[in-house]
Amino acid sequence: MLEGVIMRALSGFYDVRAGSELVRCRAKGRFRKDGLTPLVGDRVLIEETGDGTGTVAEILPRKNAFCRPAVANVDYLVMVVSAVIPVTDPYLIDRVTVRCEKNWCGVLLALNKCDLDPGKELRQIYAAAGYSVYPVSAFTGEGVDAFRRAIEGKICCFTGNSGVGKSSLINALAPGLAIPTAEVSQKLGRGRHTTRHVELFDIGGGTLLGDTPGFASFGDEDETPFLPEELDGLFPEFLPYLGKCRFDDCTHRSEPGCAVRSAPPEHIHPSRYASYLRLYEEASKLKRWELEP
Repeated sequence: MLEGVIMRALSGFYDVRAGSELVRCRAKGRFRKDGLTPLVGDRVLIEETGDGTGTVAEILPRKNAFCRPAVANVDYLVMVVSAVIPVTDPYLIDRVTVRCEKNWCGVLLALNKCDLDPGKELRQIYAAAGYSVYPVSAFTGEGVDAFRRAIEGKICCFTGNSGVGKSSLINALAPGLAIPTAEVSQKLGRGRHTTRHVELFDIGGGTLLGDTPGFASFGDEDETPFLPEELDGLFPEFLPYLGKCRFDDCTHRSEPGCAVRSAPPEHIHPSRYASYLRLYEEASKLKRWELEP
C-alpha cells in the first residue's frame, strides 16, 4: 500500500498525493460503518486499483481534526481578517481561536487589506493575546513575503469572513494557482463565497495551503463542545492569572478577588474578555450529558 495525503475531497472522491503521484480514490465502505469520514489533510494508506485510481484503506492517526471546515492535521489555521469592508468582528475571531486551542492547532492572523486600513486595534487585541499578526495586502503585495516565510513547510488552512480575501491572499502567495475571487458587495459589506470545497495546494518548500468556504460554513455545532470551566484555559492571555484568584472555582465573571478581571487591559483586552463571557454563557446552556463522553 502507498502512503499519501488527501489533497481534495469532492462528491465522494478523494485526490491523494502519494509521492509524485495524484491518485483519485474512493473510501472503503467500512469507514461509513465506523462513522469515520476521510478529511482533507489526512495521512492515509491507499490500495492502487490501476489507471491512476485507488481505494483509501486506512486513515493514519490525526494530530487534530475539524468538522467545519472539514480538515485534519493542520499546523496553522490562518485567520484572514480585515479592518475595512468587510470589517471582521473580533468575536468571530475568538470563536475560532478557542476551537484551535481546544484542538491543539496553531493560529496565525493575516490582517489583509492593510493598504486600505492598518487595523491598529485588531493588531493590539491579538498581539496582547499572544497571537502572531501579519499585516498583508493581497492587492499590493505588502507583507506577503514575510507571511510566506512564517508558514513555510507547514500545512495551513485559511478561513475568515467571506470577502476578506482568503483566495486573493493564496493567489498572492502562489500566483500560478489563479483561484477564483469575487468583489465585496458595497451595499451588504460582505463578499460572495468563491470557495465551495476544501482543497490543499502545494506551493513548494513543503508548504500546503488550504482554501475553505467562509464563515457561513464555519459552525460550532459540529465541533467537540467544551466545558464552561475549561474555557479560561483556552484564552492564552488568561494563563498567567489562573490559580491566583481568591476562589479556586472562580469563573472570572463576578467573583471578588478575581485575578483575571483585575488584569490590566494591555494584558487582557476588554474585547477578548467580552468574548470569554459570551462563550461561557453559550457553553453553560448545554446539558452536562452533551459535553461529556
